[in-house]
Amino acid sequence: MQQLVELGAMIPQRWPVHAIDDWTEQLKSICGSFSPCRAECDVVTGSASIMDAGGVEVAQVANDLDVIRRDFVDIKRDYGENLFLLLQLEGTCGIEQRGRQSIIAPGDCILVDSSAPSIFHFGGNFSNHLSVHLPRQLIVAGKAAHVEISRRLEAEDPMSAMLRALVAKLIRTDAQDKRAQNLRELLFSATRQAFAMDEDPDHSFPADSAGGRLEIVQILIDRHLTDEHLTPQWLADKVGISLRTLQDDFLALGTTATSLIRLRRLHLVHEQLLQMKNGPSAPTIAEVAYSAGFNDISYFNRCFRKAFDCSPKDILQH
Repeated sequence: MQQLVELGAMIPQRWPVHAIDDWTEQLKSICGSFSPCRAECDVVTGSASIMDAGGVEVAQVANDLDVIRRDFVDIKRDYGENLFLLLQLEGTCGIEQRGRQSIIAPGDCILVDSSAPSIFHFGGNFSNHLSVHLPRQLIVAGKAAHVEISRRLEAEDPMSAMLRALVAKLIRTDAQDKRAQNLRELLFSATRQAFAMDEDPDHSFPADSAGGRLEIVQILIDRHLTDEHLTPQWLADKVGISLRTLQDDFLALGTTATSLIRLRRLHLVHEQLLQMKNGPSAPTIAEVAYSAGFNDISYFNRCFRKAFDCSPKDILQH
């Protein structure tokens, strides 16, 4: 397949060997908190590195571990706001997330959500994939963007081929190139279309465990993020539990439903401002904040500064 040929530079002839603790620190520094496991020895063949691809972070994760996990403890430690678009280059990788199990082989693509628990299975066999870090809220927020997490796109799927080609093009494009922004937007749009859900996702869900309810609630928050009616009480009613039960469920994340809604709205604004930096005429900061669900601009500005240690204007000016 031509796209894998174009990504051939990502497949070196020899891989280094690292102590498992050193490899784990590499992974954490670029992808967040994960817990790798290898039963029989304490070294890993492969590496975890990151590159700038036209203004998009692309990590390369190569290893021969048994399992890599990301659970609620890891998520609480470094709440993630990325979708990982995985492009498998060598070997296979089994992935569990949101009750779905998939195995990706060379050329296959899959979306993984950094804000939900996940398990990656390698079985001690070598695997090499690219992980494209996509701005989560830009991809999933809104009723027009019902993307399906953890669904495999086979290598032969035309949408899979398109995603591989776009990533290969971005890797060869400097972030300051005037075409980079258009390529990024094309990648975001292609990802939404490639993983679009076929059926109407707004229906009643089973909620028989705290972990299951949390995943359902987070999906509902994403789909209704900018709606005025999005409140903890509305979420509890939608899932069919009491507000107190919802609050107890969120203790596992070390946060509250209100705080999570606010955080995801802030990340949506942050990602939109980043995309506006080098663009043509754009809406004002206040308009972006209002469209994300904030009604009080002074409150929004205080929350934004607390979350990102800078003002919204600083994002546009740097």
